[in-house]
Amino acid sequence: MNLEDYGSLFHEALSRTGIAVPEGSLLYRAAEEVLEMAAAYASDGRAFLRSDDPVDALAGFAYGLGWLDAGSRLGLLLPVAPTPPDAVSACIPDAKGAHLQEKTHRYRGMFRLALTMVETGPDEASPLHRGSEDIHGVARSWYAEGVGRLEAGDLTGALARFSYGYAWLDAGIRAGLLRITGDRRLFTV
Repeated sequence: MNLEDYGSLFHEALSRTGIAVPEGSLLYRAAEEVLEMAAAYASDGRAFLRSDDPVDALAGFAYGLGWLDAGSRLGLLLPVAPTPPDAVSACIPDAKGAHLQEKTHRYRGMFRLALTMVETGPDEASPLHRGSEDIHGVARSWYAEGVGRLEAGDLTGALARFSYGYAWLDAGIRAGLLRITGDRRLFTV
């Protein structure tokens, strides 16, 4: 799937979802924020694509889709078919190779550090504790997949996976399932 198709897939998924929790409930604001973040990154991705910045477009689309999928998994958003970055094989032109290299390695480092600066928020006796571990586990899994892609020389696949997985961490924090224990600047809070 090329980058334009990936952006269209994101737009389609975003248009089919909505908030799943009742308005006025304790989780409604968290659901609004998760949906707002996904929509913002859909818009950013399209803007980057129009301005001939496929690297930032790819990161924006993957990050936004991560927010959308995490929100659905958390039960905050209406379920949509998951949209992990498995199918994206966006061709980043050779002229953008240095930008792709820099951004992929920078995101790897930030994501690796961020994974060590969160912990489960809910008490072990709470049913939400398991969900917290699940969100953190999904993020770790996407980090590992990104590292595998990077080691195989697939910078595009690595950047998509780092961006997508990072969004799961941020969504977990925003929803109150994960707690930041270190540098807050690494997170969208």
